[in-house]
Amino acid sequence: MSLVFVAAEPREFSRLMRYVTKLEKLRWPIWFARTGELNGRSIVMLANGPGPKLAASAAREASNRLDQVDALVSTGYCGALDSGLNVSSIVVASSVNGEPVLQPSTELNYIAGALLSRDAVACTVGEKSGLAKTGAIAVEMEAAGVEQVARDLHVPFYCVRVVTDASSEALALDFNKVRDRDGRFSRVSIVAAICRNPLRVVPELMKLRRNCQSASLALGDFIANCRF
Repeated sequence: MSLVFVAAEPREFSRLMRYVTKLEKLRWPIWFARTGELNGRSIVMLANGPGPKLAASAAREASNRLDQVDALVSTGYCGALDSGLNVSSIVVASSVNGEPVLQPSTELNYIAGALLSRDAVACTVGEKSGLAKTGAIAVEMEAAGVEQVARDLHVPFYCVRVVTDASSEALALDFNKVRDRDGRFSRVSIVAAICRNPLRVVPELMKLRRNCQSASLALGDFIANCRF
């Protein structure tokens, strides 16, 4: 029996892995797959790239290989739609695209609310403002895919996210234009985009990287103190 966490990128697990004992690499056809114990409970951590399709594929791989999945947890970064959320704010979804989801037990502070999950990065302030009209407080890309698998398997589903960009912040790079046909971000395309406008894009990407690093710390510390 295992608690399965699904993210987009391995770095989203960087802090959490410090709390995991008996850490082992899994030889699954997944970009990143690790197993271990967290607070005495067996867990699996998977990262397979951005978007619902890749996330769902990882979740289904876990269901096929494990004797039993106790619960599925969609986790990782998100963009804020609510002005009250800051970088490293923890968001626990009360619903994903209108579907109610469970919330873990913890004594730590977090913000609960509706989450919007879609297969695209919200890059501009204007786009975020428009998405906020749905009533969602944050937006991300994988939760809907994992939630669908959880429904198909009839297992509990949770979604715990951390903010990397505020609602008032735009992304200098349009990440939707640098995805390959599988949906993953292409390093070659990212480098090409940087070269076209390095003075603007490089500083913004460095800022985003710092935000992601601090967000990963907050996310790992939070999850390690949750009961699912």
